[in-house]
Amino acid sequence: MIFAAMQDGTRLGLGGAPLGNLFRTVAEAEAQALVAHAWRDGCRTFDTAPHYGNGLSEHRMGTALRPVPRDELVLSSKVGRLLEPDATAPAEQNSYVAVLPFRQRWDYSAAGVRRSVEDSLQRLGQARLDVAFIHDCDAVTHGAGHARIRAQVIGETIPALEDLKATGLVRHIGLGVNDVEICLDVLHAARIDCLLLAGRYSLIDHSALAELLPLAHARGTRIALGGVFNSGILATGVRNTSAPIRFNYDRAGQEWIERVAAIEAICAEEAVPLRAAALQFPLAHPAVEILLAGAQTIGEWDDTRAMLRQPIRAGFWRRLQTAGLLPPEAPVPEAAS
Repeated sequence: MIFAAMQDGTRLGLGGAPLGNLFRTVAEAEAQALVAHAWRDGCRTFDTAPHYGNGLSEHRMGTALRPVPRDELVLSSKVGRLLEPDATAPAEQNSYVAVLPFRQRWDYSAAGVRRSVEDSLQRLGQARLDVAFIHDCDAVTHGAGHARIRAQVIGETIPALEDLKATGLVRHIGLGVNDVEICLDVLHAARIDCLLLAGRYSLIDHSALAELLPLAHARGTRIALGGVFNSGILATGVRNTSAPIRFNYDRAGQEWIERVAAIEAICAEEAVPLRAAALQFPLAHPAVEILLAGAQTIGEWDDTRAMLRQPIRAGFWRRLQTAGLLPPEAPVPEAAS
């Protein structure tokens, strides 16, 4: 085990993107209250990144978690982006609002990795990271430069993190991405401990199922899943909602809207909240160790907890598979008694 389940055994951790003001401003007091509430509720795994609000999420999470016993905590952050101070930097960057006055610069070099880890530790007020994830090193993010980035990650970034493991600054090494192919490339070329995979194994996106999840399970590479609501479409649904319908951080395409609508129809007939199905489904795969919930408020955190406890009968999952909405080979949760 790399990630820590909650004290009651629930495989849930807190993701820190909303604490960086993703899409909307979260007040400082609200952010502090959320992290403290999650800790009191038994949460022991917390994830953040320099990217989240240009260090804002790390500052907030560090402040809230600094008083708690360090050895009871699994704390992760990410490398790949360095923050350069700039008083003229825009307040809105990369879907985050009211960010700190920095600009981001890509850097997967050995020197950049060490600086990134040390900078994160200073913002967090901690002496080690339990997991350092290599962030967003995929083809969609880097375009024509992807082959160079991939080679650098394998040949330089991972060895640099191995050196930091030897010093005790980092305990585990992983990838933090929302792309299946880069995970496969790295797993075939190097040894890493874990993956943080966002959005690619969910109730509607099964792209990790055929190859990545079996490979990770066989290798013992543990998986934390983020983005199980696929940027919101599985939280709000598509029927009777006035909220923006997002998929994968962008406006949802018609294919995804129709797929969710079909699932929602079965959910309505079975009296199953869509959010409960979205949270419970991916945890059934044996390669998945934990879910990271990107809650913005205490209410959202408590709702996630309640949805994970929601009884769902076995026939619900069979209906989704029969309708072609879940792959027949996908593991499904055990039926509630």
